[in-house]
Amino acid sequence: MIEARPLPTRQRPVAQSAITGGIGESVKRPEGVLKVSGDFPYSSDLWAEGMLWGSTLRSPHPYARIRAIDTTQAAAMPGVHSVLTHADLPGRKVYGLEIADQPVLAFDCVRYQGEAVALVAAEHPEQARRAAAKVRVDYEVLEPLSDPELAISGEGPSLHEGGNILRRLRIEHGDQNARAEVVVSGEYVIGMQDQAPLGPESGLAVPDGEGGVDLYIATQWLHVDRDQLAAVLALPPERVRLTLAGVGGAFGGREDLSMQAHACLLALRTGRPVKIVYGRQESFVGHVHRHPGRLRYEHGADRNGRLVYVKASIVLDGGAYASSSTAVISNACSFASGPYAVPNATIEGWVVYTNNPPCGAMRGFGSVQNCFAHEAQMDKLAQALGLDPVELRLRNAFQTGDTLVTGQPLEGPIPVAELLQRVLSMPLPETADASRRDLRELPGGVSNTTHGEGVRRGVGYAAGFKNVGYSEGFPDYSTARVTLRVVEGRAQAEVHTASAEVGQGLVTIQGQIAHTELGVSQVVVLNADTRVGSGGSSSASRQTYITGGAVKTACEAVRQRVLEMARSELGDQAGSGENWRLADDSLIDTSGRTVIDLVTLLGDEVVSEEREYRPRPTEPLDERGQGKAHLQLAFAAHRAVVDVDVELGLVHVVELATAQDVGKAINPLAVEGQLEGGAAQGLGLAIMEQVLVKDGKIMNPSFTDYLIPTILDMPPVRMEVLELGDPRSPYGLKGVGEPPAISSGPAVLAAIRAATGREVSHVPVRPDDLLDL
Repeated sequence: MIEARPLPTRQRPVAQSAITGGIGESVKRPEGVLKVSGDFPYSSDLWAEGMLWGSTLRSPHPYARIRAIDTTQAAAMPGVHSVLTHADLPGRKVYGLEIADQPVLAFDCVRYQGEAVALVAAEHPEQARRAAAKVRVDYEVLEPLSDPELAISGEGPSLHEGGNILRRLRIEHGDQNARAEVVVSGEYVIGMQDQAPLGPESGLAVPDGEGGVDLYIATQWLHVDRDQLAAVLALPPERVRLTLAGVGGAFGGREDLSMQAHACLLALRTGRPVKIVYGRQESFVGHVHRHPGRLRYEHGADRNGRLVYVKASIVLDGGAYASSSTAVISNACSFASGPYAVPNATIEGWVVYTNNPPCGAMRGFGSVQNCFAHEAQMDKLAQALGLDPVELRLRNAFQTGDTLVTGQPLEGPIPVAELLQRVLSMPLPETADASRRDLRELPGGVSNTTHGEGVRRGVGYAAGFKNVGYSEGFPDYSTARVTLRVVEGRAQAEVHTASAEVGQGLVTIQGQIAHTELGVSQVVVLNADTRVGSGGSSSASRQTYITGGAVKTACEAVRQRVLEMARSELGDQAGSGENWRLADDSLIDTSGRTVIDLVTLLGDEVVSEEREYRPRPTEPLDERGQGKAHLQLAFAAHRAVVDVDVELGLVHVVELATAQDVGKAINPLAVEGQLEGGAAQGLGLAIMEQVLVKDGKIMNPSFTDYLIPTILDMPPVRMEVLELGDPRSPYGLKGVGEPPAISSGPAVLAAIRAATGREVSHVPVRPDDLLDL
């Protein structure tokens, strides 16, 4: 476990978690009690003797040219040890996940409100903040480009070399001139959502006295952070060592660098440890958000309700810098028609630069925005055809052998129809007499001034899907090192990866796999760090699949060596050993008899193997948007029951129900947690969450004004988990974490439409959307 005090600097990775229980069991998370009791050490709790505090000066302007920076007053402030600007950077001045376009510290201009301009290290955090405020920056304020449509048209200023269109993608599938008997169209606006992790960006950089640095950090991708930092610091990668600290939520918001480079620069300049912790307002400008979008759709069908074509235009606002936007627009377009068989499609997507806050990864990654649109279209089409909305979906649901609009064939179980039928068949909550209900159950709670006489109930359905793992040819792999040894008289397996535990339960999963594969009751998962090969990012619902595959493969290699050791030492005295297996801390033969216990067999021997796991490759989309771009697809369906006060425009979500195919539930309890947590974020975007941006400035950078669901907002969640198995993945598993956030929100919108009879096209739904205000 990472200690808050004293700091574990440059030592052998310490045991983070002991796991008992194998795959398919609801093994309790070893850090669970610490988290709910407030004793878990997060990255913001880190401490080192003699450490300084860092603070960042940020731009108040969305767009401005920097004419001069004066640090004289700041450097003279009490307690200050260093003040840095772009002129002090030893290496590369820019960074980025896919495109290195974001300055470490702004040098020629600032492109969004909150962009980092200068750094201060001081003895006390308040001294650092006050000194940062004394840095004088001479700005020439420019008119910001805040409308992504203008960015496409070319009418606004060019924010980057090469223009404002970050990526344009066109998908042509089937007949581009197809016609249909019944046609519906719509335009949908999706607001900017924040990941809202409870833990702010924070970390501690410790110089090693030899020109290198150790960084203890809450992140989603240790090795990509390291490689970007090495370039910025002008150091070889091996001189920049990262260790994962306690992560207080991520959801995509920790894939990009935030304060990592800043803390390392200050630590190397001062020769002392430097800690940086963002406040909530700084966190809102310190990480990326979900892309807001404007989506225009046209669906055509025959009179029997069979889809003939889908046309879509998708515009996503990438904000000031690229982050992972090029991959997000790929997902948004690839899955734009939903989990339905469409013979003809024309999908066109743009993601553009603006002077709005940078946008990047968030749970659902492009599939959330399009799901709101394609599911609204399916409801609209059902109404035009006089069909039940679920029946329309069932008639068009994907089946094995169908193809995506990208031309990729659908392989393995594709249970879209079954998922819809499962949620349809679940019992509905009882409808109570509104006049007799507890006020807390009404839309608006106790503040509902009409006491329920205007409440109408609605039920809505939605289905969604997305890819698991990296797509379009991006290399996807993970590394695991597994060691088997005797510790204090017991056989113990140790698992070491660089894969980030961000709250999803990955540590527990790794331990369960080792327990199953090696048959030992004592499994320890070591802290994730860069002393082992890359584990990739904790994103794209990929870690259980990819890192789980790496742990399984390394365990198999360890097991093979142990069996060879046993055959060598025991010879013919215990039979051929061809079918021996490891279980119950022993070698077991085919009859279940113990051949030898592992403690005796191993003695002082340490068996360690490191392996990479690489799934089947994907390929980039071609100029027509065609190609086998995705590794695995995961599907879910949701039903929402809502009460809407049509006089006040207030919404109460009464219940959510979901069905999802997870392939194999490695930890059933953890699966339940993912299905509930994802649904909460979907609900939040549907009815309350939006980063309000006006002329490039965030208007609500706090949890007072940016609203997220609380325990009072979150309804009960019925669920059915299907385990249909993917023949190509370890244990047949599928990624779980993102589908719950995709179709849950659209189901809520569908239920609101059913309750009010209104076309709801803005997400999140606001009271004035329901009252013609």
